[in-house]
Amino acid sequence: MGIKVLFTGGGTAGHINPALAAAGYLKQREPDAQILYVGNKGGMEERLVANAGYEIRTVTISGFQRKLTPKNLARNAQTVVRMFTASAEAKKILREFAPDVCVGTGGYVSGPVIREAAKLGIPCVIHESNAYPGVTTKMLAKSVRTVMLAVPDARKYFDDSVNCTVTGNPVRGEVLAAEREASRKALGLDERPLILSFGGSLGASALNRAAAYMLAESGKEKRFQHIHGYGQHDEKFLEELQELGFRQEENPQIRLLEYIDNMPQCLSAADLVIGRAGAMTLSEIEAKSKASILIPSPNVAENHQFHNAMALVRRGAAEIIEEKDLSGESLWKKVTKIVSDPQRLRSLGENAGKMEILDANERIYRVIRAAVKQN
Repeated sequence: MGIKVLFTGGGTAGHINPALAAAGYLKQREPDAQILYVGNKGGMEERLVANAGYEIRTVTISGFQRKLTPKNLARNAQTVVRMFTASAEAKKILREFAPDVCVGTGGYVSGPVIREAAKLGIPCVIHESNAYPGVTTKMLAKSVRTVMLAVPDARKYFDDSVNCTVTGNPVRGEVLAAEREASRKALGLDERPLILSFGGSLGASALNRAAAYMLAESGKEKRFQHIHGYGQHDEKFLEELQELGFRQEENPQIRLLEYIDNMPQCLSAADLVIGRAGAMTLSEIEAKSKASILIPSPNVAENHQFHNAMALVRRGAAEIIEEKDLSGESLWKKVTKIVSDPQRLRSLGENAGKMEILDANERIYRVIRAAVKQN
């Protein structure tokens, strides 16, 4: 019988993907390992985990609403009730599966699961993908054997008594394997610099407003090539571009996509990346040593994307524009300044590359294995 590992995390892809990457690597190393994933009922993890081929069981949990309206007060009362019911559901799953170790990757759902597992004496470890730890991670830190950190900057937010180790964020194999020249050829690019821009699923509209101006200006000059992912929730973007005088038929060097489904190829081919500062996006930018302009989403818990971005900015590995300072003019000015300075472009990319931890999967695997041995 192989090792039994329970993974838990959810709410956003940034909490789910590290768990799936770690589970995949564990299965590679130990094919007889038994894996169970515990997620939130109705969360995106139900789809993502099933697609990855793992068994998933769910508990029902929700987070507290910060804005205190009558509707939100009722929701918060429901959250309190769910904290108790989720703990009971988690305990039942833990007793039935009897894991050798539990691995939490953040999000509300990991709270009751890891807490109950620790009470039952099951070894637990947690992984924090952001530079500023989430509330669940901070709450659980003292109940677990090890807190795995994506970046050293996160260490200062924990007590000295907490056992922390830097593992990095696991990066998808397809991203690591993609090669620049082969990717540029496959995409049919010429020798002009490629600027890759995308907003992610959370609040892409501000980034799209600025990108529309940038693309319209770039369309006049034709010095750069662009691939821009404008997302599924912004119908006005294409209209705005037209209002700015942009004509797609006159600009084959600019590609506009609702969703970029060949991201490893596009990222590999790019000279400059413009995007949000989600933890997994940044790990991929670092893995490919890319220069970037980061526009952190302000609509996230604990403003963690700002902290993620600043971890790169402080090391000369990226430039930042906060959303409150973002305009089409400010973005276009920064783009032209960076791309017109090959030395700056190169140093941003090289410094980003120095930050990436390429053996993150192996480091996470070792922490999981060590937790079992200690028991």
